[in-house]
Amino acid sequence: MARYLVVANLTLVGEHLLDALRERARRGRTEIYVVVPAAPDPASWRSRAHEEDLRQARQRLETALERFRALGSQVEVDGEVGDARPPEAIGDVLREHPPFDELILSTLPPGPSRWLGMDLPRRIERAFDVPMTHVVAQPEQVS
Repeated sequence: MARYLVVANLTLVGEHLLDALRERARRGRTEIYVVVPAAPDPASWRSRAHEEDLRQARQRLETALERFRALGSQVEVDGEVGDARPPEAIGDVLREHPPFDELILSTLPPGPSRWLGMDLPRRIERAFDVPMTHVVAQPEQVS
């Protein structure tokens, strides 16, 4: 069984990510584990409480888990809301649920993406010994 770690927040329910997972699920038995770093929405004009960030992350996670389960009976799906700092959230999952065949990082496009601004794809590649694929959402697909 192939195991995939999906890391996403604002782009978690985008078609770009669903397409990437659909392609992997066609290969046979698949396990998808999703971690949603509970970071605040950078587009928000107001400061929100940490509890609100967690609530929204949990809501995105539940929606994504439902969508990913619909990929078929050979797909097992689970996930969690993680640390607000993506590298720490990833590290926690890799320690608690190893091993993974691939890490799939989903971000907003360059410009609006805070994760790209902090060079997250390269940081992940350097920090973790897991092949990584970076998928980018189209702005109209982000919820």
